[in-house]
Amino acid sequence: MRGRRSAMAVWAVAALTYLVAVVHRTALGVAGDAAIDRFALGATGLAMFSVLQLTVYAALQIPAGQLLDRFGVRALITTGAGVMALGQGLLALADDVPTALVARALIGGGDAAIFISACRLIAQHFPARRVPVMVQVTGLVGQSGQIVSATVVLWLLAARGWGATFGVLAVAGAAVTVAAAVGLGPRPAPPAERAARERFGQAVRAAALPAGTRLGFWAHFVSPFSFNVVAMLWGTPFLLTAQERTLGEVSALLSVMTLSAMLSGPLVGRWTSRHPLRRSSVVLASAVATFVAWVWLLVPDTPRPFAQLVVFCVVIGAGGPVSLIGIDLARTFSPLERLGTATGFVNTGGFTSTILGVLAVGVVLQVVSPPGATTYSLDAYRIAFAVLLVPWVVGVVGLLRSRRRARADLRDAGTPVPPLREVLRRRRAG
Repeated sequence: MRGRRSAMAVWAVAALTYLVAVVHRTALGVAGDAAIDRFALGATGLAMFSVLQLTVYAALQIPAGQLLDRFGVRALITTGAGVMALGQGLLALADDVPTALVARALIGGGDAAIFISACRLIAQHFPARRVPVMVQVTGLVGQSGQIVSATVVLWLLAARGWGATFGVLAVAGAAVTVAAAVGLGPRPAPPAERAARERFGQAVRAAALPAGTRLGFWAHFVSPFSFNVVAMLWGTPFLLTAQERTLGEVSALLSVMTLSAMLSGPLVGRWTSRHPLRRSSVVLASAVATFVAWVWLLVPDTPRPFAQLVVFCVVIGAGGPVSLIGIDLARTFSPLERLGTATGFVNTGGFTSTILGVLAVGVVLQVVSPPGATTYSLDAYRIAFAVLLVPWVVGVVGLLRSRRRARADLRDAGTPVPPLREVLRRRRAG
């Protein structure tokens, strides 16, 4: 009982740090209009703020994973939280684009260490059967940071302005940095000697070698980018201008999207735990549902009813927790001494697709709109969001190819995956 309480206490500190990290990550999404005014940006310029942050995040995933394997959870989470707090403090003071870009790079760099460290902590402190659910619960706690951004940050921005809002976020970041330094456990035993001696390229190739780990990459690639594109940047201006919604309605819609992620997360975790051979089927079902939701939203050339926007937010919100199936696949197919590197590799998937999506939407909006435009029409957004079909197709194709190879490996290892029709026939017979 004491060990369980200790594990939960350590996990709670990591989960709280991840929640604040998500607030840091998504705050600019609700401040998009304010950033356009403060820095005199167009669509492409605004997109570059998020693209830079996400690029730094994705580029540092594998190095962060290797550092995690070597130095442990407390060092990585404490350092990451401190760097993010520094970035938000700099952003609070920024009044020119270069300074703001440096701030966003710091936020992306610190963010890179947080979630993969929390996943490693869970694998170390909880039994294997509980790991998928605990990862989803961690994601659920983190997703509540989206609600904080959509409500508290948006209110602070309207009431107190740019500097005070991001200054408060910097103070919150400093507080969780101290909590992580004090509340997380000691450094674990050093990694296996072979893994410790490996060079960067060797470690990455070894971690990404199993087909199941590559399946995790594509599962993470295809699932969350629609959610991220809307939540991190383009949702607020799209809903305010193209869909003609009030600030209160926008806040409610973004909160619905986050609540969808929070409620579906435990269900996805329970399914993953009980049906580990059917994890990729959940990812494919989510991808199809997301595609249908986008088509339903973009084909009409008039603003959509509020109820339809709610349904859209519910569907794409569920993509966030589905992406964590990729993290669970990395855990399944990787030894513990390589788990940090493998998790970092998988976690680059969704943020690579998010970078492509955020940048593509911004570039297309700029191209199809009049020169110098700072607000964009519904038709412009319809064209720009249609470009998200490209990463969707790439992700689905990669997922199907990797699943076929991963199942072949399982079959060779004596664990064949029976066809779904055979499973259903057996259940009917039973």
